[in-house]
Amino acid sequence: MKIKRRSPEAFFYEGGKTGMLLIHGFTGTPSELNPLGRFLHKQGYTVHAPLLAGHGTSPEDMISTGWPDWWRSVQEGYQRLKESGVEEIFAVGLSMGGCLALNLARTEPLAGVVPLCAPIWLKDKRAHLTGLFHYVMPYQKRGGGKPQHIEDYLVAYDRTPLKCVASLRKFIRYLRPRLPEVKVPALVVQAEKDETVIPKSASYIYEAIGSEVKDIRWFANSGHIITVDKERERLFAEINAFVKRVTESNELEAL
Repeated sequence: MKIKRRSPEAFFYEGGKTGMLLIHGFTGTPSELNPLGRFLHKQGYTVHAPLLAGHGTSPEDMISTGWPDWWRSVQEGYQRLKESGVEEIFAVGLSMGGCLALNLARTEPLAGVVPLCAPIWLKDKRAHLTGLFHYVMPYQKRGGGKPQHIEDYLVAYDRTPLKCVASLRKFIRYLRPRLPEVKVPALVVQAEKDETVIPKSASYIYEAIGSEVKDIRWFANSGHIITVDKERERLFAEINAFVKRVTESNELEAL
């Protein structure tokens, strides 16, 4: 099998007046969002995927960061896209990136938000103990790999800093009671074969957000890294259709 080209670097594809901010997941990189980014750019959008603080380098770099640092990276990415001259911005986030996108939706005037496999509840029950364990065991070795068609796009650490898992859980606890403050149009997406996030997280997010315009989509044959899994073409089409519906609705309201 031919291995796809991987890069942990941020990317920016200049296009039209609608901007798409793509936010990667915990210990991930923009690489896992690049197929989506290239697709959206071909549809005429300006696309930016920032690299979150502590990611794409080493576990030793990441362990000194926490959710306020990752949030700051998202704010900087939003600002860069805004300053590029786009007229509206949608945020699409994978996993933790979906939570960061939802937080951005409640603090900035986004045109819409698309959380993909965003966690409210994590499947690994050990995550609840990381607040204690990280003092005696700073890292947890990465488990078994993903299927090759997913690994081709991952730039993964061999160890996960447990202090950062604890910080992710703090961020989720911070976000949950604030979800009703999300008022922008939303498309909530969840993979039914998600091996990381308990799928009912998506239902919780859908019910909790305060958006009048919202929809939810389930993908029966996809895992957690949904952006590079078997149903990605359908996913990309759903995101594009959602953006078009919202932008066309906004144009009609402006008449």
